[in-house]
Amino acid sequence: MDVIRWHEQTREQLSAVLPDALVVLPVGATEQHGPHLATGTDALLAETAASRAAARAAASSPRPLVLTPTLPFGASDHHLPFGGTLSLRAETLLDVLVDVIRSIARCGGRRLVIVNGHGGNRGICSAAAAAASVRYPIAVGYLDYWDAATEADLRGTPLPGHAGGFETSLVLAVAPHWVGERTERVDVPSVPAVDGIELHRQASWHEQGGFTDEPARATAEMGREWLDHLVDRLADRLVELAKAL
Repeated sequence: MDVIRWHEQTREQLSAVLPDALVVLPVGATEQHGPHLATGTDALLAETAASRAAARAAASSPRPLVLTPTLPFGASDHHLPFGGTLSLRAETLLDVLVDVIRSIARCGGRRLVIVNGHGGNRGICSAAAAAASVRYPIAVGYLDYWDAATEADLRGTPLPGHAGGFETSLVLAVAPHWVGERTERVDVPSVPAVDGIELHRQASWHEQGGFTDEPARATAEMGREWLDHLVDRLADRLVELAKAL
């Protein structure tokens, strides 16, 4: 069984498959990624992880897998001061996601998983999944694609960081022409942290210069290794979810 791409189907084809399918919705962002990475990084990686995992899972899935177009905008207001960023307000993104899920449900979809590629979207994706599943007859799951890489050999690279070693390695593996000249970081500031508390602080991004850890350490080889690992794990989760729903 092949992955069914939503935008390549007619309304009749979708109406026939959606009631039994698991729909996969990649969500990214368009935002600055330091001086060396393209602004479409989060959308690219969310789409790459979701599409490759769905393709890998299709043969084992008991249900059809339907891949939607990637939502390329996210909640990125914290990156606006750097330039190069197209952001939705948090409340706007919540409305957009709930409306997309509403549309999928109205088309007959009954099972959906959001594959997120941007840290600023996390709480919003979770809230959208909860809200939509109460309002409409659809079960909604949510995950961040990078969580599938937690057991990989990251060689001390923070996961996922922002435009650091992890994301830069993945982009080198997928779209190397999107990666510009990287410089060594020598002044990575510490971000306040308290165990058990999720802390949000505007000043942190400006202190970090808009990117984290050490992008100069990134390599395409590591990116291919980590991407293959996380795609395998994500494919397994899609199959498990298809069986559970």
